[in-house]
Amino acid sequence: MDKAPLELCASCLFGLEGPLGNELRHMGMEAVEPENGRVRFRTDLSGLARANIRSRFAERILLKLGEFPARSFDELFEGVRALPFEDWIPRDGAFPVEGWSVSSALHSVPDCQRIIKKAAASRLGARYAVEWLPETGEEYRVRFTILKDICCVYLDTSGVALHKRGWRPAHNAAPLRETLAAALVDIAGYRGRGEFADPFCGSGTIAIEAALAAKGRAPGVNRRFAAEKWADIPAAFWRDEREAARAREYNGSYRIYASDIDPRAVRLARENAERAGVAGLIEFSAADARRFARPTEDGVIVTNPPYGERLGEKREAQELLRDFGAAWRATGWRLALITSDAEAEALLCARADKRRKLYNGMIKCDLYMFGMKSKTKRGSVG
Repeated sequence: MDKAPLELCASCLFGLEGPLGNELRHMGMEAVEPENGRVRFRTDLSGLARANIRSRFAERILLKLGEFPARSFDELFEGVRALPFEDWIPRDGAFPVEGWSVSSALHSVPDCQRIIKKAAASRLGARYAVEWLPETGEEYRVRFTILKDICCVYLDTSGVALHKRGWRPAHNAAPLRETLAAALVDIAGYRGRGEFADPFCGSGTIAIEAALAAKGRAPGVNRRFAAEKWADIPAAFWRDEREAARAREYNGSYRIYASDIDPRAVRLARENAERAGVAGLIEFSAADARRFARPTEDGVIVTNPPYGERLGEKREAQELLRDFGAAWRATGWRLALITSDAEAEALLCARADKRRKLYNGMIKCDLYMFGMKSKTKRGSVG
């Protein structure tokens, strides 16, 4: 049974609210409202599945249960107990609670978790006429936010965070989330036409996301989501949205280049691309970014050079960036470079046409864009 309209919230890294809002509009979502670190929207059950399967920039798709003032634990308890948990959580459903509180009177997250759990159990116990809830069934993870004394309560429909596409092994850490890499590609205006390069490819995240976007492949088409196990969302919604996503894919001839000075990184990047199903779309090579050169006069570089956390490493990273800048300027290519180094423009000997603040996890960064005054197109690959 379709429960439209649903109020949903797509969480995201700070700075990606605009691209995510555009993406959701292109998917046909309604009442799209970007806010700090999230985008609210309305849709139906098909849209819920679509957002999980197709979003490149969201971290999670959350189903909103309610919003209310919470300036005391009593107010928090009563506000939560008034929410319709039974509309989604069955008698045996498991409902762990996670969340955060910022700039609010209720600043103890463990205490808030305990109160919310108790209130939700009180509501469900009353609705199912039981004193004890077994929680032996499927998981319906409850997530809450308390910002300036306003509490929002959600059910997490995604489960594992959406930036975990499934092609990177669990032990393989990378300095850049897939969602941020996808946004860099989108902001740079790459749509599968022309040449694309990442000369500091590392584990290949940016080049892989560029290939997925160029091919039009939905990042979640081959993974599973928490809400697929929920009784109130028929499997047909997920099946139909996956089929529709696959129908949107197309084949083409792409010129995507990924290189790194470390052959081990290149080997890892190629393995990741194979797992992502796009190895045939990317040309990998071991190469020094300080000698970057291309025979064509037009292309776009999207890259995340080493930052250098310690003093000696920072000096080396800055020297590397200065040498890369000299090689890049000789090509005439457009450049989108993300870094936490405030001296990036001076090191590259170029003034950015555009500059955008982004967060790579908890690291505050800037995306510097060069040569993109007229060539960067707004919007996103849906």
